[in-house]
Amino acid sequence: MTELLHTCLIALAFLALLGVVFEEVIHINKAKVTLFLGTVSWLLMFIFPENDAALLRIEEGLSESISEIAELWLFLVAAMTFVAYLNKKGLIQNLIYLFLPARISERMLLVLTGLFCFIFSSIADNITATLVSAALILSLNLEAKKTLRFAALVVFSVNSGGVALITGDVTTLMIFLSGHVGVLQLLYLSLPALLGVITLTLMLSYGLKGEVLIEKKMTPIRRVDLVIGMIFLSTILLTIVFNALFHVPPMLTFLAGMSLMFLVARSYDDDDNEDPIMDYIRVIEFETLLFFLGILLLVGMLKEIGVLESLVNLYEMMPPVMANYLMGVLSAGIDNVPLTAAVLKSGINMSTQDWMGLTYAVGVGGSLLIIGSAAGIVMMSKIGALTFGRYVRFILPLLIAYTVGYAGSWVLGHWMF
Repeated sequence: MTELLHTCLIALAFLALLGVVFEEVIHINKAKVTLFLGTVSWLLMFIFPENDAALLRIEEGLSESISEIAELWLFLVAAMTFVAYLNKKGLIQNLIYLFLPARISERMLLVLTGLFCFIFSSIADNITATLVSAALILSLNLEAKKTLRFAALVVFSVNSGGVALITGDVTTLMIFLSGHVGVLQLLYLSLPALLGVITLTLMLSYGLKGEVLIEKKMTPIRRVDLVIGMIFLSTILLTIVFNALFHVPPMLTFLAGMSLMFLVARSYDDDDNEDPIMDYIRVIEFETLLFFLGILLLVGMLKEIGVLESLVNLYEMMPPVMANYLMGVLSAGIDNVPLTAAVLKSGINMSTQDWMGLTYAVGVGGSLLIIGSAAGIVMMSKIGALTFGRYVRFILPLLIAYTVGYAGSWVLGHWMF
């Protein structure tokens, strides 16, 4: 009975993946598909437990999954509210106009976009970096095909930028806290990560020959908007500092920043009936949040039935350098946090060089598929033309760039140790 249930649950997860892949064919929103199948999978586990002890484990597993989902949801709500406000008030657009020339080649624009995303995601979290970068891309008014190139580069660059900092990626923090790598060793990872971004930029720039004329229509910025912009930047900075020094969850710092934004708007008498500050919560993409909910419920289910732990058997079948590489590829379809947790809990003995490779792999490998990382899911919700199928068209350059970056991390580790 248990084996039959597990088979059915795995089939539901595969069906959810197909629903995302063929969204344009079946014309059913991916959030609806994943949310339905995610909730059904947990219902089946509760209805058909193996025994009372298994039921207790299922209850604890659901509570753990809901806790993780709630933390992500609240963080996204706060970050998206900030970006929605600043974008509507023209602050983000004005900043872009300040740094970009009136005329720039498409290739140079692609290069600057990749570098900006890499650096910004090293400072901020990847979701905030993706939201700001998506606003940048949309402001350029490029044709759809070129917009997709920029979007693919943003997703890869954002994930690459945070891989070398314990505050930049959860999996990096997990491996650091386990004692397998140090801060200095992680900082060195920024070199192969940047190499991967440069490689992808060069490949995606092929065929870009035009120029972009940027019509600089500067929006008048009020004092209250500048103050809220400073609150946003301060919130990003404090998120990094508080998390590094006091282990404060990023969600809590961003909620505090959002609440301060509300209070500041009220103190400036900006919170009026025509443009109430609280309304910016309503304009965020709840479709993205529901999609996250469905995906994380499915991942939690796979973790509960032991599918993720079974993937660790790869290390018994092949050398760590190959297994780590495949773990990164697998993280494109399976959440990298439980995947990394499974490797850490398995007690696998690897060298520092191999742990550095794993850090890069699980941090960047999710970029191979649009559903493989939070950055990809957020970008898909922002760029209407970006779908699973259209993103897959970039799988070869993405895989090459990932491979170059991974090889660079391995060579660097070999040289250092």
